[in-house]
Amino acid sequence: MSDSIADIVNGVVDGSLSDEQVIRYLKKIFDEGLDEYSTIKLTESMRDSGQVLSWPKEWSHLVVDKHSTGGVGDKVSIVLAPALAACGLKVPMISGRGLGHTGGTLDKLESIAGFRVDLSIDQMRVQIEQIGLAMIGQTDALVPADRRMYALRDVTNTIASIPLITSSIVSKKAAEGLSALVLDVKHGRAAFMEDRKQAQALGQSMADVANGMGISTSVVLSTMDQPLGCAVGNALEIVESVETLCGRGPHDLEELVCVQGGILLEASGIVEDMDKGALMIHNSLNDSSAFTKFLEMVDAQGGNHDDFASDYSMLSSLGLLDENLLSTEIYADKNGWIDDIDAMSIALACLELGSGRKVLTDTVDHSVGAIIEAQIGDEVDIGDTLIVIYHRNELPKGLSESVCSAFSISSEPVDLESRITQIIR
Repeated sequence: MSDSIADIVNGVVDGSLSDEQVIRYLKKIFDEGLDEYSTIKLTESMRDSGQVLSWPKEWSHLVVDKHSTGGVGDKVSIVLAPALAACGLKVPMISGRGLGHTGGTLDKLESIAGFRVDLSIDQMRVQIEQIGLAMIGQTDALVPADRRMYALRDVTNTIASIPLITSSIVSKKAAEGLSALVLDVKHGRAAFMEDRKQAQALGQSMADVANGMGISTSVVLSTMDQPLGCAVGNALEIVESVETLCGRGPHDLEELVCVQGGILLEASGIVEDMDKGALMIHNSLNDSSAFTKFLEMVDAQGGNHDDFASDYSMLSSLGLLDENLLSTEIYADKNGWIDDIDAMSIALACLELGSGRKVLTDTVDHSVGAIIEAQIGDEVDIGDTLIVIYHRNELPKGLSESVCSAFSISSEPVDLESRITQIIR
């Protein structure tokens, strides 16, 4: 195919290229790859295939966002965006839905009664100017080329191509008109990229392309072997997000929020270095300013403000959780220290309960999920609760045993390690 990259992308959007022609181009990239220059050109053309947001000059340098490659219990965005806004940044976060074992930010937010993720671009602009953040779904106006290309990649097994993943993700973020971006690239047995070297290669590619397009971009590599935080499931993860916004969240979740927030505050010139930025984010979680921003967003996007209170506690969920749910506790079968929790086993169990989608047309049950009561490093005795499963009907056969086997118990104490394995600046 001899056309320029821009001509090909235009042909994708206006329909002048057939599916067979587009598939041929995608397979060529999948088989042969693209150099950095060509990947930037592809990403720029995809960005320019639709509307590209612009912001007032006086604060355009403060417009930031983050992207995660997804994982089990990954609720970082829901905490980070309000914290960034509380620290003076502007966050036009456009997110996606979950498919398979990873949960989507939009699905979590829709656990909040009335919360709208279908704002128009104009509505989002107004909200960004008024309160500094909005969290919405992808719109037809932004990067239309990606919708057709991704759909064809999905049915032709060309998803796992670093140039195509890079152009898909970065084009959508670039269309938001960002000055700075942080990318959370997961690796581990429950991550899209299981191998750390693969995750590093993807992160470096995305950072190189985004920086090449003028967006100050850093990458955080983090592990996804164990669930992030304690909650898995949409409404339960909103509960835990609120706990974290009130300074009572799990350590691993708070660490990722503070580090990623610190990077963006430094990149935007709010602070001199990442450490000072991380402290600023941490303070926003403990002085109620991040929680206040979250409440402003919920109110602005039609959510039920009465579902939240400043003395919110993990299981007094005030309407977020269905009181008709059943609960089943899974207990430790020996004494020792928790040294591993298999995130994939927990995720697949929750998926069976209806917390996610096996195919895009599946309906999500926002209330079901699990709360992990014993974290890595905790000492447990026989009979102690490891996890509580919230479910609608009788548990599927074998699910309790599968969840129990997700917990590994050692006879020796276990040292805690950071989930962050590398930061690429």
